[in-house]
Amino acid sequence: MRSSRRLRPLRGIGTSLSLFRVFAVVVCLALAMPATAQQTAPKSTKRLDGRDIVSRCDNKYPGDDQKSQLTITLVDKNDTRRKTVYLRLWKDFGGNEGVSDKMVLFTLYPPDAEGAAFMRWAYASEERKKADQWIYLPQLRKIRRVSVRDLADSFLGSDLTYGDITQRDLDDDEHKLLKVVQDKKGNRYFVVESKPKEPESIYSKKINYYKAANDWDQCVKVRVDYYDRKGSFLKRQLIKWQKVGPAWVWDKVFVKNRQTRHSSYFEVSKVKPNIGLEDSWFTERRLRQGIK
Repeated sequence: MRSSRRLRPLRGIGTSLSLFRVFAVVVCLALAMPATAQQTAPKSTKRLDGRDIVSRCDNKYPGDDQKSQLTITLVDKNDTRRKTVYLRLWKDFGGNEGVSDKMVLFTLYPPDAEGAAFMRWAYASEERKKADQWIYLPQLRKIRRVSVRDLADSFLGSDLTYGDITQRDLDDDEHKLLKVVQDKKGNRYFVVESKPKEPESIYSKKINYYKAANDWDQCVKVRVDYYDRKGSFLKRQLIKWQKVGPAWVWDKVFVKNRQTRHSSYFEVSKVKPNIGLEDSWFTERRLRQGIK
């Protein structure tokens, strides 16, 4: 659940937030439908359907493992901000023993939270099992297991949910290509509606925008509009990607909840993929030891 604690103002992040806002405005303008926008798919995409586009563009290769720095800035409706910086380690386990992937976050900032750590084990979809999670609080010198009661729960207090960061199988949703739009610079975007098949889903639908490219490997999702269970517009996610070697990784992500007026900024930096992370990084013992 999202914490009710008031977010504290931060100093020294004005430039970073300004860049995020510029990024958000640029993406919104690029995706705004001009008068000359194409309402139907061009001839070259007539044989494509929504499922084809999602299968080609949605699942990017993230590397076999990753080391990076993750910065999350939360902004409430009063523009009060809270910033947290993590060292992020992630590894793909490929379904071995039912495990899809593992991630650990070591807190680097703020100073009063330094040493705190979070670990998550996600399971393959066929396991039908919710992720396991642990937190380590250095003040208490204890590791606590944290249950995910609902995929709609907030991830680290942000405007993304655990469901949003959990990979869905392609056939968990019905995908429909609504149209292809083109911006003033000539960039084309596939607009795909995805409706969940399960009756008790977090959302009634998502509208995904994929930036088209000559090479399917360059086709990426740059915007998601989320609609709540009643069909009302809930939030918008804007995504800017970076490619580090063969791996596709988030660069900057902005999420704005239109109902709560709360926002979240994610920035991923210092990315190093395929470095051969040992399994021992993803253990309770390592949570206690930290990164030193």
